[in-house]
Amino acid sequence: MKKHNTSILGLLISISVSVCGQAVVPPDENLKMYDIVEASSADRIEKDIRILAGFGTRNTMSDTVSDTRGIGAARRWIKSEFDEISKACNGCLNVYYLGSLVQPDGRRIKQDTWVVNVIAIQKGKSNPNSYVIMSGDIDSRNSDPTDPTGDAPGANDNASGMAGTIEAARLLSKHSFANSIVYVGLSGEEQGLYGGQHMAKIAKEEGWDIIGVLNNDMIGNIEGVDGVIENSTFRVFSEPTPVTEAEQQRNRRRYYGGEVDGASRQLARYVHRMTGQYIPNLNAKMIYRLDRFGRGGHHKPFNDQGFAGVRIMETHENYIRQHQNIRTENGIKYGDVIEGVNFDYASKLTAVNAITLAGLAWAPLAPKSVKIGGAVQASAKLVWEKSAGAVGYKVHWRDTTSPQWEHSKYIGDVSEYVFENLVIDNYFFGVSAANAQGDESVVVFPGDVIR
Repeated sequence: MKKHNTSILGLLISISVSVCGQAVVPPDENLKMYDIVEASSADRIEKDIRILAGFGTRNTMSDTVSDTRGIGAARRWIKSEFDEISKACNGCLNVYYLGSLVQPDGRRIKQDTWVVNVIAIQKGKSNPNSYVIMSGDIDSRNSDPTDPTGDAPGANDNASGMAGTIEAARLLSKHSFANSIVYVGLSGEEQGLYGGQHMAKIAKEEGWDIIGVLNNDMIGNIEGVDGVIENSTFRVFSEPTPVTEAEQQRNRRRYYGGEVDGASRQLARYVHRMTGQYIPNLNAKMIYRLDRFGRGGHHKPFNDQGFAGVRIMETHENYIRQHQNIRTENGIKYGDVIEGVNFDYASKLTAVNAITLAGLAWAPLAPKSVKIGGAVQASAKLVWEKSAGAVGYKVHWRDTTSPQWEHSKYIGDVSEYVFENLVIDNYFFGVSAANAQGDESVVVFPGDVIR
């Protein structure tokens, strides 16, 4: 892939944004994203997956004392990797454990159990309390989620997501950002999303401004149980609107729209756009539901607290390799072992996460208090509050039946815009903030009407 001279690029961007004092449209792409994609290493991810699977089992209730087997050894190794990454970037990561004691729940926790997450925070220079989060799961399971001793290597579920999170930290710790990035290994997922519940609760209590959560759960399998082998797509699951919104907001949607335009859905669209723009031959499949049918993942606890969050995962699951004791029956090999992981594919999905994190961490914060008006008029009007760090804004619009934002227009450093001869009844509208390098926030759907 072609290399880019970033110093010359910075000069060109500076010139493009201000020519003789005249505002100019920022570039449509940030060329550093291509370098991040190229740097994602399948070899490093393979090494990390093999180490994690090599702990034998990472069941939430497994051994915490051994240095070679069990979840205790796994989380200590993960912390040591984050510590090494931080050392290489002169201490740019704040690495720590976040634990909570979970008592027997009558289902999948049989005794008092410490559920311990491993967190690494790369603080933003301008907005340190604004966070984009990438998560993988530390724990694994076999056929019995309460079995703390039997083998459960969890190579794909979810050593792949954890290895991807560690690799993203390696890639992005080489850069500095306006907003903070969190890389986290969450535990207790297979027992009931306990690690995510605790972290989301703490984030809410401490007033974290979470821009979005990218939960990676199984990013390495390309051979589906249905016999399909394919490595050119992945799935992004997102709920349509926040579960925490007030009844008044739900009622207003009947009149103003927005049934599929909540913050998590906008985050999913952002992942889709970044993938299409920067990674050839890989397509994001937007799945319009919280998670797979009747199942859950570690983005849900953040959604439950009102934060935007999505699940990123492979398109084709293989249930023979998932939540299974290692065995052979009728010639079929069961179990979540190394042989079921495609490391190149896991590397590509890691790159998706890395450029999404980078885009959101470099970008200005999204505009707030976006409002819309234009009933019984031949035009639609948007107004909003400006964001620190933005050099200008884009307005977006699409047909009401379109899953993606179809059109956009850069309109400069203003706080309102009128769509002449565009009837509000026939389209949906939104606003995003952009910086001089072309990094753009998520699109914000209007949350109120102009009075």
